[in-house]
Amino acid sequence: MAETLKARARGARAPKAGAALDPRRRAQRRKRRLAVLFVLPAVLLLGALVVYPVLFSVGRSLFDASGEQFVGAANYMEIFQDPATLKAIRNSTIWVVVAPVLLTGLGLMLAVLTEKVRWATAFKLVLFLPMAVSFLAAGIIFRLAYEQNPDRGVLNAVVVGVHDAFEDPAAYPTARARENQGLTGKAGGPYATQDTVRPGGGSVNLGFVGVAPDAMPAGAEPAKADAAPGPDGIGGVAYLDFAPGGGGTQGKVDPAEKGLPGMTVEAVRDGKVAATATTAADGSYRFRGLADGEYTVRLPAANFAAPYEGVNWLGPALVTPAIIGAYLWVWTGFAMVLIGAGLAAIPRDALEAARMDGASEGQIFRRITVPLLAPVLTVVFVTLVINVMKVFDLVYIIAPGPVQEEANVLATRMWLVSFGGGNDQGLGSALSVLLLLLVVPAMIFNVRRFRRSGA
Repeated sequence: MAETLKARARGARAPKAGAALDPRRRAQRRKRRLAVLFVLPAVLLLGALVVYPVLFSVGRSLFDASGEQFVGAANYMEIFQDPATLKAIRNSTIWVVVAPVLLTGLGLMLAVLTEKVRWATAFKLVLFLPMAVSFLAAGIIFRLAYEQNPDRGVLNAVVVGVHDAFEDPAAYPTARARENQGLTGKAGGPYATQDTVRPGGGSVNLGFVGVAPDAMPAGAEPAKADAAPGPDGIGGVAYLDFAPGGGGTQGKVDPAEKGLPGMTVEAVRDGKVAATATTAADGSYRFRGLADGEYTVRLPAANFAAPYEGVNWLGPALVTPAIIGAYLWVWTGFAMVLIGAGLAAIPRDALEAARMDGASEGQIFRRITVPLLAPVLTVVFVTLVINVMKVFDLVYIIAPGPVQEEANVLATRMWLVSFGGGNDQGLGSALSVLLLLLVVPAMIFNVRRFRRSGA
């Protein structure tokens, strides 16, 4: 009888335990449904904006330009056979090797230096400001800065200014000899007299044209018509054979015509320079004390050399380094701020202990600061590698059309092949898949690193 009552009691208690568990299960199910409800929009967007385009690109890369004929791996084989695409791969390799290393090094150096600057916050703000500028705006800024014309390109204006400070520019770059007036030579010099002259002869006048009135030196005086040097010399006048307002006689020195001061004139005998003179304010020159013989009067090409135009930053040889320079300007602040945050987390007692032990600042930097910053430096470097592989805007905007192929990277080559005139979306899709395969390992490495640091 007692056992029967115990069995009935256990049976009565069992439904109560089950009833207590059901609300918990229902609550957990509601939480799961709510989580799925919140996550679903993100999953749908991820699928529509990432997964579907990737799968579509992989499939499209297996077809020809029209998208109708299946070609298998032919597009991938063409990547490594097309010279323009190989050049883009080479440039992308240069970017990956150079830009992240320079940026990480610059960021580390600036982060360390800003700790010793009184206005560190303002300094960091100024360096970080380019991050607020879009790549489109940065590309336009540097396209103007790299202009070949010194009047427009700020970099060449500086280069030309420094060059001209150490080397005087030619006085008359646009001058040319008056035709049929006894001078031979081509534009830009040198010019020489057709006939030889002996000491003690008449004046050897050298007429030029092509010099604008506002390009004449400020101290130029009216040309001296008679500059005979005497019995043992040769002389004459270099002048602008053009009278303002017209008039005058070609080949003759007229009162309204001005001399060309500052010209270098040489007396040449048997192919060797026997004497050198510089024209005076009135354009006159004289060679005295010459031995008897026949001489040719010559004006060296240095008188007519074109002005120094600076560096061709956007030429085939320098276009890629120039664009990398623009990229450094934009991203240096990013690297500095991240590394600076890691630097602020370094225990100061370790640095102070090293200083008390007699370590120099260089030793502290190499053996303590850098090793402790290694995780941050790695994250910055890998992040920049990922970003560099996808660079497009700066290359497309800064590089001029004639040298676009010399500056192309994988991203710009992909766009040009697909939409920029190539109209081969099969090859373009293959390039996009190649770019994805190159970026994914770096992304996985960065994600794992973040997870380890979070753990």
